Amino acid sequence: MTARSLTGAGVVAEYLVAQKVPYAVGIPGHGSWLLVDAIADHHPEIELVQAMHEQGAVHLADGYYRASGRPLMAFTSIGPGAANTVMGMATAYVDSTALLLVTGSVHTHMRGRGVLQELERTHDADFPRVMEGVTKRWWQPSRAGDMPQVMQRAFNEMLTGRPGPVHIDLPMDVQAEAAELTMPLPERREARGRVRPEAELVSRAAELLATARRPVIVAGGGVITAEASAELVTVAERCGAFVVTTWMGKGAIPEDHALFAGPIGDTASTSGNALAASADVLLAVGCRFTDWSASSYRRGVTFSIPETKLIHLDIDRGEIGKNYPVEIPLVADAKAGLADLAGALGERRPADREAYLAEGRDRKERWAARQEESRADTGGPMTQQRAVWELRKAVARDAIVVTGAGLPQAIVRQDWPVYAPRTHLTSGGYSSMGFTVPAAIGAKLARPDRQVVAVAGDGDFLQTMQEIAVASMRELPVLFVVLNNSGWISIKGGQLSHFGHAEITDFLKKDGEVYSPRYDEVAKAFGIPGERIDDPAGIAPAASHALASGGPALLEVVVARDFPQAGLIKTGWWDVPVPEWHAEQRARYREGLAEEQL
Repeated sequence: MTARSLTGAGVVAEYLVAQKVPYAVGIPGHGSWLLVDAIADHHPEIELVQAMHEQGAVHLADGYYRASGRPLMAFTSIGPGAANTVMGMATAYVDSTALLLVTGSVHTHMRGRGVLQELERTHDADFPRVMEGVTKRWWQPSRAGDMPQVMQRAFNEMLTGRPGPVHIDLPMDVQAEAAELTMPLPERREARGRVRPEAELVSRAAELLATARRPVIVAGGGVITAEASAELVTVAERCGAFVVTTWMGKGAIPEDHALFAGPIGDTASTSGNALAASADVLLAVGCRFTDWSASSYRRGVTFSIPETKLIHLDIDRGEIGKNYPVEIPLVADAKAGLADLAGALGERRPADREAYLAEGRDRKERWAARQEESRADTGGPMTQQRAVWELRKAVARDAIVVTGAGLPQAIVRQDWPVYAPRTHLTSGGYSSMGFTVPAAIGAKLARPDRQVVAVAGDGDFLQTMQEIAVASMRELPVLFVVLNNSGWISIKGGQLSHFGHAEITDFLKKDGEVYSPRYDEVAKAFGIPGERIDDPAGIAPAASHALASGGPALLEVVVARDFPQAGLIKTGWWDVPVPEWHAEQRARYREGLAEEQL
């Protein structure tokens, strides 16, 4: 291509267009005025989306990627606006979400002088070091001529290997400066193809799976990222293995498939945990073995490695062997690795698995019966399990559900079946409050053809509820559901369990009366229809009406706030230390601690 005069901000805009990025989302400020101006010049190829808070902008971009597999750019000004993105970037980093963040930065010739909003006391223009722990890579270019290579490398970094967020701290004078530049062609600079595992190791893995008596496959988020769900199901069917899912892996296999055994970990399923813990061979795909999914490594609760033999397939070699010893390591892209494994397994199907499959069916039936108990009418405010179950009845099979931290996150995991990848989006490993609302908006921008339902607790909703303004202004048909129990009740449950009392978790007035905004009225103030529901029978009709309206809507559902009705079904173990002065609880904690496989 021929060289032409482009500003640094112009390079950003043109490369986004070349990469077919449809939206740039953020809040303009003096540090990003030039960037916004350059992007506006490329409308309609790329559209500016206004967020209400910088954290929300990044969560929106995160939700877009999770729903579509394609990245967006978020942008902010210098200083406070940039700092507000840290929560969103940390969420994306831990959950391996690809997105590009561009923040404004001080002029290169003024670095270190303490200009407005500069961090410079330990290092000039120091904001990128704030972001260092939550990005795959960051750049701070010094001239417009740097920008073509920076943009090309940023896209390669965030999309190859294990995906993740990247950051460009773009000085204001570099945004404005023009130079004679040649733009790189993305297709000539992209890393393409999938990393395949070593053939000899694939052969060994296939043999181990084919001869196993009780094989189980653990599907992590890497299966969904790699678009490997079909290959996963093929491998499971060829070796007669049950499939269990991590937080991020929910949706990797249809949950009505005969070989789906349930989620695993502390708030998961009894069936999934029991089958995974008793497996003789375990194939883990795109799975980090976090404490939440591994029941804090307590032997026999979710896993028993060893004696279980582990085959670990992951694109990130740093994850293999990190938490459990490995029988066979497969460093590979999940789709390529599973395809090779399916080929090595061939069409053979072991003939002696009927008793094992029958056991799995029985365990799933018993887990389903236990779930039914939690959805029963208690005579008081409904359980969240009942609310989620009634809501599920009203939405399409392929609807996208979005959750953030709190009880709804775990209850949706247990009680909202999903049947396709990228239809369950949650702030998994970082478990961020405030994810639900903006991520659901991002999901709807990514998949306008799908119903999108945001299920938030009132604590989660309060963190970023201002983002419903985005849905209102853009008339995006997202259904926001606020499960209102007037407090951070998941934290309350943990305090009661560990200490016998709870502190500052209920939302209370000075006189002890329960406090709660009317969230249906809040929605109306934002220009969104709102409805308050306290009868389970009203949830499905209200949800159906809202989804058919063609615009955003909010349902406030009043749910139980007193235990045990307010809680969830704990199925595993979570290592949360208990102090010595709670003698009985401390004794139980030490029993579990002694059984951890660390």
